[in-house]
Amino acid sequence: MPEGHSVHRIARQFALHFVGKPVAVSSPQIRFADGAALIDGHVMVSAKAVGKQMFLEFDNHLWLRIHLGMYGAWDFAGEFTSDATTASANGRMGQTNQRGTDANALASASMGAPRVARLRMAESESASTDGEVFPPDPIGAVRVRLLTDTTVADLRGPTACEILRPEEVKAIIAKLGPDPLVDSAKKGEERFVAAVRKSGTPIGLLLMDQSVVSGIGNVYRAELLFRARLDPHKPGKAVPEETVRELWRDWTKLLRIGVKTGQMLTMDGLTAAGKKKALANRADRHWVYHRTGEPCRICGTPIVMELAAGRKLYYCPKDQV
Repeated sequence: MPEGHSVHRIARQFALHFVGKPVAVSSPQIRFADGAALIDGHVMVSAKAVGKQMFLEFDNHLWLRIHLGMYGAWDFAGEFTSDATTASANGRMGQTNQRGTDANALASASMGAPRVARLRMAESESASTDGEVFPPDPIGAVRVRLLTDTTVADLRGPTACEILRPEEVKAIIAKLGPDPLVDSAKKGEERFVAAVRKSGTPIGLLLMDQSVVSGIGNVYRAELLFRARLDPHKPGKAVPEETVRELWRDWTKLLRIGVKTGQMLTMDGLTAAGKKKALANRADRHWVYHRTGEPCRICGTPIVMELAAGRKLYYCPKDQV
């Protein structure tokens, strides 16, 4: 499932290339035809992410809410900013490139119709080019297509895709925990500390509760707990207050890195070569996530995986006690 950094990056695509423009909205698979008709032809006025949810506002005071869930993904084509992807960085993994023309750099120069650059944004990102004329035909079961004169975005497989009124958006956001890129640093930290310190639920479950903190998924949960050397089974109210505050600050740090690089890079102190290797290969990117049975990078003890509320939880049974 895409975690918070991915959704913020997707919202940035819309802010850069759709906000301020009239948008043709359709539902190629028909499933969202009624909702699409309500915003078709209207100008997008804002795009924002809160945790794992994204909200697109239109000039008729209606909002499109998207939750990608386990299988959702956005495909962009035409002009877009593929910063932090391998292609846009010319192989230099992690390089941030915010030029509005880098989609053109992805496409080979040719006579006649230009090749169309594509970018898929979900849990991970990948860029490519093809030989179609813009806009390309929808591929597969596209729930909703958003089209401007230069950019198209196709949505597939979301958990939620709905039209909301402003008061409904406000009610949904009010139920979400703080997001470091939305809430002020002080307010967000205090909300997080209060929610954790009053709960008897294990901290490993609290970090995945979107009403406690927004945006953390399986990867960031495992890595944050290891970085804090924190037992995932410890009740929230038993975690020292300063440790809870450090968790929030570390989440803020990792989220910003994820938005900048497009990768969930959770290891500190890497050399330049080590960072390049980590950005290129997930196996070199994390402390404990997806490393069941492999030796802990600190103590050598085999990493443990267990199911917690139906999700895989990874941790070191020696360092996290």
